[in-house]
Amino acid sequence: MCARTEEYMMRSVTIDLLLPALAAFGFAALLHLLALRLFPKIGLLDFPERYGLTRKRLPYPTGILSVCTFLFVFAITSESSLQGMGIAVGTALLAFVCLLDDRMRLPAALRLGTQVCVAVIIFLLGTRIYTITNPLLPEGILDLDNWVIASAIFRNPPVWSGLFTVAWLLLTINALNWFDGIPGQVSLLSCIGFAVIGMLAVSPRVEHLDPGAQAALATLAFILSGIAAAGLLFDFPPARVLMGDTGAMFFGLMLGVLTIYAGGKVATAFLVLGVPLIDSGIVILKRMMKGRSPLKGSASGEHLHHLLLAAGWSDRQVVLLTASIGTAFGVTALFLGTQQKIAAGAALLVLILWLHWYAAKHSRVV
Repeated sequence: MCARTEEYMMRSVTIDLLLPALAAFGFAALLHLLALRLFPKIGLLDFPERYGLTRKRLPYPTGILSVCTFLFVFAITSESSLQGMGIAVGTALLAFVCLLDDRMRLPAALRLGTQVCVAVIIFLLGTRIYTITNPLLPEGILDLDNWVIASAIFRNPPVWSGLFTVAWLLLTINALNWFDGIPGQVSLLSCIGFAVIGMLAVSPRVEHLDPGAQAALATLAFILSGIAAAGLLFDFPPARVLMGDTGAMFFGLMLGVLTIYAGGKVATAFLVLGVPLIDSGIVILKRMMKGRSPLKGSASGEHLHHLLLAAGWSDRQVVLLTASIGTAFGVTALFLGTQQKIAAGAALLVLILWLHWYAAKHSRVV
């Protein structure tokens, strides 16, 4: 990396980079404070009786506040482009359907169809994964843009890139949503994930083809980290609000989008989001082995956080454990090459499998 580029990247980590994040944090926190008073008055409360709980009802879903904060800040800090429009439209559509679902339980097919539609919109308007680093190939790169559909409107979208991009966004959306079993889990892990992506974007250790674009990515990542941190002030156990699917799917979508923005940093994202991604894969595999639908859960709960709670862990202990794992592997990813990240991913897989075994052994959930 040349001296001028490295100097530019170092200057990016300044108060100018963090000011939008601080503004987003303050605005989101203010909205949450207002929601504590306003949501109960207009009936926007959760339904604890659905789950056999006897606690008081909480403001819900406050995830819409995070969405509104993001769309507002994104509109005033980002340059106008088709790519930006796709992200804004996709985010708004997903939030609208999730908000309805949080209030009235929409059919699963409609929710999944909306997610696919959102992912396709974002892809067609320019957010795409063109290559994936693959050390098993002689060239070390897997190209996803060698088969395109001729379309001047959508700039000749590549088929394999579209399939991978849509699948990746569906995975991150649902993994974060399934991870929302304990208040504060999604907020804290999202805050960590966005911060790691931001640090990766401005790291002088990484050679970037377009430093200016990476500075914009870092700004966006830190903005989202600030928004997640504001929500964490209110939903960390004992929670005063609940974000609902509206918040969980929004953060999952944006984590997926930002890893694409970062140049297809899937390996890094996997290390940050390893707990929900691997946990979701384990649960889906268990359900299929039992001849059940992989997308339909049981009343007792099969995810790692459910098992740990059944084993006697507190909400805070579970949240701090999963956040610690995400932080450790995410920060480590900043200093690893591709092959080392694969090794770290294998170690993370073993760790999550062991935690599943430990939690199942000490709980009553089968």
